[in-house]
Amino acid sequence: MWTIIIALTSLLFVLTVTWLSYYLGRTKTENPIAAGVVGFLVSFVPPIALVYLVVLSLKEEVATV
Repeated sequence: MWTIIIALTSLLFVLTVTWLSYYLGRTKTENPIAAGVVGFLVSFVPPIALVYLVVLSLKEEVATV
């Protein structure tokens, strides 16, 4: 039972970090897919993933031409 709860929580965290990385990457970077991939990779180490999201959210927006 606890294994299922931990697995679902981990999966939810990975999906959330990946989605937030892509979402922030759309306006904060020139390549949102790369931001999403990096977010997916760092989501397996939660403290690093949270630092990555903070850094990405504090980044200046890219001007669209």
